[in-house]
Amino acid sequence: MPLALYALAAGAFGIGVTEFVIMGLLLDVSTDLGVSISAAGQLISGYALGVVIGAPLLTIVTGRWPRKTVLLALMAVFTLGNLACALAPDYWTLMAARVLAAFAHGTFFGVGSVVATGLVAPNRKASAIALMFTGLTIANILGVPFGTWLGQAFGWRATFWAVTLVGIVAFAIILLLVPRSPAALEKSHLRSDLVVLGRAPVLLGFATTVLGYAGVFAVFTYIAPLLTEITGFSEAAVSPILLVFGGGLIAGNLAGGKFADRWLVPSVLGSLVVLALVLGTMTFALHNQAMAVIYVGLLGAAAFATVAPLQMWVLEKAEGAGQSLASSFNIAAFNLGNAAGAWLGGMVIAHGPGLGAVTWVAALLPLSALAVAWLALRLDRPTLGEPASARS
Repeated sequence: MPLALYALAAGAFGIGVTEFVIMGLLLDVSTDLGVSISAAGQLISGYALGVVIGAPLLTIVTGRWPRKTVLLALMAVFTLGNLACALAPDYWTLMAARVLAAFAHGTFFGVGSVVATGLVAPNRKASAIALMFTGLTIANILGVPFGTWLGQAFGWRATFWAVTLVGIVAFAIILLLVPRSPAALEKSHLRSDLVVLGRAPVLLGFATTVLGYAGVFAVFTYIAPLLTEITGFSEAAVSPILLVFGGGLIAGNLAGGKFADRWLVPSVLGSLVVLALVLGTMTFALHNQAMAVIYVGLLGAAAFATVAPLQMWVLEKAEGAGQSLASSFNIAAFNLGNAAGAWLGGMVIAHGPGLGAVTWVAALLPLSALAVAWLALRLDRPTLGEPASARS
């Protein structure tokens, strides 16, 4: 794999830390800022909505920029947003700073996905996307547990100071390793791009992504309360358990990319089925500490096994003009799912049936995504066993 892919993974690492680390610090933030756990959980929703707004907006604005310039500008926005988080004096300032940092997220992964697929042979495109997203998985296995420990030991602001430093380092690595070439200039025509976005298979692909990932975040947003209040772990045990989640992310991400390179559509459908099964049976596993730890790892694997297949599926549906915009919209769809899941989990906790029901309610969402994906297939009618490379 080209070194440029590892540079993209470095940027993904920084973004992944700032997106996910807040989940291990919900109790600390809520106590320090004097808000409820549910209100603190909305910091995840705010970030996700920032991605939803920023992804199409910045992709359109930067449509004719060289892609390396776009990636560097986005890392600068990300770094400034995290600096503002570290300095935020109150809850709403923190929320605004999180939204600012989130603006970089969708376009970075959207443009980065297109860059990644252009760096490799056609039969390795999904694996290239998976490698870039490995930065997110490493963020979860290393960055998030360390950030959670740092925030619990020295205050949650220390975590955002550390993420600011990560952003500076990622900026430097992208500057050094991502090539600049005339071919990197995006030939964007907004009207034709929007026509691509209006295609039924593309829209249904976005809907599949939203519903699938809403199920993940309905549970993962509240993983600390689930592990402490239902399973009976101490707060200090949450960080080591998140290492297991990160290990599952790496395994699921790489496996999803490999399978999607060979059998794209079965990978999309199969990963959604597995995710629904893991979420549903996790309801029972949380009452046993050993099984709870195993299921945290399974949740990570099932969650990220969907990422490369869903991203590659949308890229294929938008083949030709509009790929960058469609790719960014699908990243926005992931984060719209994040926001919807965090909101739904909060509603289940605050208004019933309660914290213990979050997992089985979440399982209904990837099942809904499966139904939408099947409808998209009925409209598009691809050959289920056909390799992804043959269709790209």
